[in-house]
Amino acid sequence: MHEAASPKPLAMPYVQRGPVTLRVLGTSVTLLEIIRKRAREDLGLRLTFEVLDGVAAQQAGVLTPDSFDIYDQWFHNVDFVWPANAIQPIQVDRIKHWDMINDLPKTGRLTPHAPLGAGSNPVKLLYVQPDGSYGSRPSGHITMLPVSHNVDSFGYRTDMLPKGLDINKESWSWLLDKRWKGMVSLQNDSAIGAIDAALAAKAAGLVEFEDLGNLSLAEIDSLIDCLINLKRQQHFRAFWSNQDQASSDMVRGRVGIESLWSPAMTDLKKRNIKVRMAAPTEGYRAWYGGMSISRHVKGRTLDAAYDYLNWWISGWPGAVMARQGYYISTPELTRPHLSAAEWDFWYGGKPAAKNLPGPDGTSDMIHQGEIRDGGDYQTRMSRIAVWNTVMDEHNYLVRRWNDFMSA
Repeated sequence: MHEAASPKPLAMPYVQRGPVTLRVLGTSVTLLEIIRKRAREDLGLRLTFEVLDGVAAQQAGVLTPDSFDIYDQWFHNVDFVWPANAIQPIQVDRIKHWDMINDLPKTGRLTPHAPLGAGSNPVKLLYVQPDGSYGSRPSGHITMLPVSHNVDSFGYRTDMLPKGLDINKESWSWLLDKRWKGMVSLQNDSAIGAIDAALAAKAAGLVEFEDLGNLSLAEIDSLIDCLINLKRQQHFRAFWSNQDQASSDMVRGRVGIESLWSPAMTDLKKRNIKVRMAAPTEGYRAWYGGMSISRHVKGRTLDAAYDYLNWWISGWPGAVMARQGYYISTPELTRPHLSAAEWDFWYGGKPAAKNLPGPDGTSDMIHQGEIRDGGDYQTRMSRIAVWNTVMDEHNYLVRRWNDFMSA
């Protein structure tokens, strides 16, 4: 008599794993639809972009780290998200093109003799230290992957330039010059607008600062009192929160001079507005953007996050950034994705050899013969007066800035 055969084990059903969904939190600086579509195609990911203004993105980064996988903002915000334990260390050995990232974020400057600039130079915030803090000493982990960057100043309509001001002697003081009264707009973010205002007040000789990147309580009071006084004299016409508003105000002629970022500048030129981005004698305000990984990300999502970070510095995204007027941390990987004429204009500081496209790669945005204000990449990024920063008295600055906004 034979024993009954043992039942065969049930075959486990084959589970097809769908693409990972990666949630990216950031601003309109980098979260473009053309970027989302191309990343989705190249990486096989589902991508969602939550596009907020700078302050809202920073708050979400600190308060709701479970709501996103990638935090895409600016290096000075590391001062908020890292102490809040909202992001995790990034392994340098998982960044494929780490060696292609140039010296600016790694050492704080492009050339040995360039000024480091006051404020939150990215190298101060880059490397995770053995005790869990961050600093400039190289290590195997970083807080944020360096990606896009630029220097900002102010733009002005040359057809509205008051008599007595010389375009060859551009100065931050112009923002507070009485000859521009009623035609001035500032960026309304306290962390950025206040630095522009401080640069202007110092250049105009209205307020003295020991360290532009870290104002004392008394210096903040002096600055805000000065600004409130000017506001009551109707010196300021507007305060903008997004680049569309900045561009619109200047197109309509409501504003003749204002804090301005590169995409708004190129949009104005596309509309044939006679506008110039200043190269102030005092130097620029600089910023560096990057990407961090939320603390909760692990497994397949963590692998996808590293894929996304590596994709961003692989070449093609840097070309899209260039057409917005922004630089990328791996310029030599981006160079093959730009035409020779585009590279010469955006990075080389040379006249446009022909009409050049905008971020979508199609419509002409730069006209033949135009020259980028301020010169080539090395020249512009070697004239930094101050970086976007989080000051020791940040909370007090915010309160006093709100006093100015509501005065």
